[in-house]
Amino acid sequence: MNIAAALKDLGIASRRITSLSGGALSDVYRVDTSRAVFAAKTGPHVAVEARMLRAMAAAGAPVPRVINEAPNLILLEFLHDAPCGHDSWEAAGAALRDMHATTGDASGWPEDYAFGAVDVVNTPCSDWPEFWAERRLRPFAQTFPDLAPRIDTACQRLRGILPDQACGLLHGDMWSGNLLATTRGVMMIDPACYHGHGEVDLAMLDLFSEVPPALAAGYGPLEPGWQERRRIYQIFPALVHLALFGGSYRNLVDRLLPT
Repeated sequence: MNIAAALKDLGIASRRITSLSGGALSDVYRVDTSRAVFAAKTGPHVAVEARMLRAMAAAGAPVPRVINEAPNLILLEFLHDAPCGHDSWEAAGAALRDMHATTGDASGWPEDYAFGAVDVVNTPCSDWPEFWAERRLRPFAQTFPDLAPRIDTACQRLRGILPDQACGLLHGDMWSGNLLATTRGVMMIDPACYHGHGEVDLAMLDLFSEVPPALAAGYGPLEPGWQERRRIYQIFPALVHLALFGGSYRNLVDRLLPT
């Protein structure tokens, strides 16, 4: 895509366009104009991301504003890095809790998504254990046939451990790199939203780094049994990383899957 031409079609005359590090789905740029600075993202899924960001904003989550969009292009508020103290992280935890309290009609999302080459199927389901088994875990049995029996065992154990229904609004890709300390406080970026159990976001955040204590304090206490559920919820991102990045994540998957 000719990013400068695409911006011009939106009536934006750029003075400087700088490539930034992006995710697996999008290219990201800093766009300087004579009046403001924006972030531009290009890629086949950015329109879905824009709808997710708007849903999160409507639920009170701290996310960058969607300013404009065109085919395969969205223009976002640019977030400037700045240190954030305890109060900002605590506020982010409270906002995450409130977002999880914003419920949909069922588990899932109206649109599918992806993490790089890994498709993420979000077809809605009224039964949360079924959603987690069929939309999140079982697809990897085809990717990793040697793990299929253990994945099946994990799926058979979900009922009675996970809630029967869960349809809170989730960020869906909640790792430390998607929580930014900025001049506007702690902001959430790069969502992969769907409706489900809020503990999913906390479980992923805890998989590769500790949940910031102030964020945990702002979120508040979890329901009893969260430790067992956290392990179950961490299987999915561990399998995603194994599929995307290979054998260095095999030990993590082996630790989480039942034997």
